[in-house]
Amino acid sequence: MSGVKKRINWYFAAGGVLTTLTVAYILLGMVWTPYDPGALSAADRGAPPSLAHPFGCDHMGRDIFSRTLQGAGTTLTIALAVLVIGCVAGLVLGALCGYYGGVVDGAVMRLCDAVAAFPSILLALVVIAVIGPGKYNIIAALGVLFIPSFARLVRGEFVKYRDRDFVQAARLMGVSHGRIIFVHILPNTWPVLLSGLAIGFNNAVLAEASMSYLGIGVSPQEASLGQMLSEAQSYMLTTPWTMFFPALVVVVLILGVSLLGEGLRERMGDGL
Repeated sequence: MSGVKKRINWYFAAGGVLTTLTVAYILLGMVWTPYDPGALSAADRGAPPSLAHPFGCDHMGRDIFSRTLQGAGTTLTIALAVLVIGCVAGLVLGALCGYYGGVVDGAVMRLCDAVAAFPSILLALVVIAVIGPGKYNIIAALGVLFIPSFARLVRGEFVKYRDRDFVQAARLMGVSHGRIIFVHILPNTWPVLLSGLAIGFNNAVLAEASMSYLGIGVSPQEASLGQMLSEAQSYMLTTPWTMFFPALVVVVLILGVSLLGEGLRERMGDGL
């Protein structure tokens, strides 16, 4: 019995492996760390990687492995929360504007264009400067600023599909607008939306890391990858491991999600 051999989706495979390893590492840090991430040790100041401290210690004697576990969890939590706010609100807004069109659609899209004209990180810095730093303020600021990008993406897909034959047929059969939007059109936007989700997640990770790096992110008592990179920059020549390992987690996480998003888009485009 012969059959067509499916082409291996290397993007999906590589992205799945990298993302799974990173997420497993982050989940481990949510339930266990070998040391207290904030514990200081004068005897271990600047200690290189060893069996006792796999990632070494920073200039204050804190265990880098434990702090990276905690920091990665903080960064992931913020990025996912930002993505949920931006995606859900942007999806609903973009779907309604793209499906109905009209004056409201034009006004909303002009507002989205105006927001998109400025880098989201720059606008987030302005917002945080007004409302103050902190985890929940970062989530609120970035979440709202991510809405226009998702709204424009979804709106473009709905404009493409709203006059297709299957949509016209559904209208003639008396199908409600809500069902047409969320059952007939929305599933066709998933290949593009998946790529947007991957890009949005990576942008959220980089935005949070950048804000923490600049000192207006999470509180100093709560480790994040950006905060660790900021603290390590003055010691990168004498203790390079303090910067290498947090940066490695950021790179692997972003690379894994990017490859996974591209792989999922290809798989959905090929009909899985």
